[in-house]
Amino acid sequence: MNDPTQYAVGWGTLTLINAGLAQSKGRSGLAWWLISIFLGPIATFLIVVLKPVEKKDI
Repeated sequence: MNDPTQYAVGWGTLTLINAGLAQSKGRSGLAWWLISIFLGPIATFLIVVLKPVEKKDI
């Protein structure tokens, strides 16, 4: 039941979801993907709680 492969696939899927969430809020998807590798669900919480990045007009 505790197959490490399933755990790794779930964690990897979460990192991709976090990258997409971060990009939708104007943040770097790559940076948040890397952060998510180490923090996982904590990174998800941070992405959801942090306010979207405001785009500045030039």
